[in-house]
Amino acid sequence: MKRSLVTILCIATMSSSAAAGGGPELRQTRYCAPLADAVTSQAAGANAVFVRSYEHGENESSLPAGLASTAFVYDNALAVIALVACGNVPSATIIGNALSLAARNDRSFPDGRIRNAYRAGPAGEGAPALPGWWDDKQKIWAEDPAQDGTSTGNVAWAALALLTLHQATKQESFLADAEHLIDWVIANVSSGSGFRGGFHGYDPQQVPLTWISTEHNVDVYAAATWLFRLTGEQKYADAASQARRFLDRAFDADHFLLGTKPDGSLADSGMLALDVQLWPWMAVLDAPARWRSALNFAATHLAVKDGFDFNGDRDGLWVEGTAQASLAYRIAGDPHRSAQLLTTLEAERTPSGLLNATREARVSTGLSIDPTGTGKEADFFYFRRPHLGATAWVTLAALGWNPFTGRKVN
Repeated sequence: MKRSLVTILCIATMSSSAAAGGGPELRQTRYCAPLADAVTSQAAGANAVFVRSYEHGENESSLPAGLASTAFVYDNALAVIALVACGNVPSATIIGNALSLAARNDRSFPDGRIRNAYRAGPAGEGAPALPGWWDDKQKIWAEDPAQDGTSTGNVAWAALALLTLHQATKQESFLADAEHLIDWVIANVSSGSGFRGGFHGYDPQQVPLTWISTEHNVDVYAAATWLFRLTGEQKYADAASQARRFLDRAFDADHFLLGTKPDGSLADSGMLALDVQLWPWMAVLDAPARWRSALNFAATHLAVKDGFDFNGDRDGLWVEGTAQASLAYRIAGDPHRSAQLLTTLEAERTPSGLLNATREARVSTGLSIDPTGTGKEADFFYFRRPHLGATAWVTLAALGWNPFTGRKVN
């Protein structure tokens, strides 16, 4: 539910630093407590849990079947990193334990992959369960082929979460599991000129995704660079270099292209995504100065009232992406604009403390849930529901924590 006008006006009158999160106590309460509560409520005392990505919206009595049991790896990895930024390492570790379990165990594949989503709740022992639901019409147990698949970017984000936990705890198993995940990336999706999309579909046969994503290569770059810094192993330096070369290729004058098509040719320039404009120079510390022109490009082509959309159709405010932009402006040395965006997002806080994924009822992405590149009509949307991932990104922005480097922003 939206905050009252009085609350919003009070927030708006704070100084720039206060609007960006206030003092430590305020930041802990406003941004960190809802993430910790989500872990506690779903762990049920277990030491490993996957946290459900969404709660039902204010006009819904329940989540759609395809989301009711779903804990997306990306959202959970973000929650780990945000909780570490909050100083709540115990809660972060509970999710991290589940990610480690998934990195070592799979119900079908012995190659070390991690899935895009797992069943929310305590992880138990052995191979973690995947999301699903009973389809009463067909009388079958149903699963989602995209959730069962493996996205290269999600593997890298899981590695970043485990590396963040290793940094906080010095627990060597987290480092070993992060190595294991990036080793899978190197062995299974390297094209020599960038890392491909991953795999899609149901067990036991999945379809390789031959396109290359700019975003995924940012994620691999960040995780491989971190691993090389810790281990000195050349394979990680080589992986980071391969991803970096692709980012150079994807930069087009003043913005980043989405990636490539399945045939290896660059994506159409009209296909825009906000995170692709922000993440490369947030992750690559020695990025060329010209890369930051992508922030101005995003402000020109992807902005909506008081925030940012996912893509160029500007059909609504994407909360997660607006939080990413807030952090990006902070990194770029514009704390005032960063604070303005965070103030806008306060209106999306829900009674649980989690923030909605969108301001409008639905926001399009221009992408397809089926990522095989078969020309299927775009059908991937974000809806106005409380979202773990959006809340984690807002937390990172408020605390000034760069998830790609594991460091606070100066």
